[in-house]
Amino acid sequence: MERRRNLLIGIAVGVIFVAISVYATGLTRLVLSPFRSSSSTYKTSEAATAPDLASGEWINSEPLKLKDLRGHVVLIEFWTFGCYNCRNTLPFIKGWYDRYHDKGLTLIGVHSPEFEEERNVENLRREVASLGIRYAVVTDNDYQTWNAYHVEAWPTTFLLDNQGRIRWMHEGEGAYDEAEQLIQKLLAENAT
Repeated sequence: MERRRNLLIGIAVGVIFVAISVYATGLTRLVLSPFRSSSSTYKTSEAATAPDLASGEWINSEPLKLKDLRGHVVLIEFWTFGCYNCRNTLPFIKGWYDRYHDKGLTLIGVHSPEFEEERNVENLRREVASLGIRYAVVTDNDYQTWNAYHVEAWPTTFLLDNQGRIRWMHEGEGAYDEAEQLIQKLLAENAT
């Protein structure tokens, strides 16, 4: 009986030790990241200027530079065509393009592949056409833009104001009403 009790205590201590180690090393954040969703809104005074987009192949557009888009509100979405969550955001992203493109919103999809077949530009072109994406998409096969923006998950969306400052960031699905309200607010700021 004493031996069994000692064994159970040892197992409990081991589980607690592993849990503390996992939490302390940040592994919990990594393991749970696909299941979470977070948004951050930045006041103008806190907003950092968005990093430039790294070079890549462009679909539906000539190469764009953020400095040339000053005066426009810019939505940048990091995505990949094989991502289920990215496909769930697509109707909202395309809807915003349809509603606000003529009002000063520029949309850029940064395609950062997760799997090898997603690196192939012809596969990407075929998927962009099949999904009915009409806004600019740039390849990010080497993750230079992904890393510059400190992205950790697909999809991640950034909204930039007319000065090229990051005003909002959201990781994962959801927050569609919040995003659209901020798009409208930034476009209104642009009009004044």
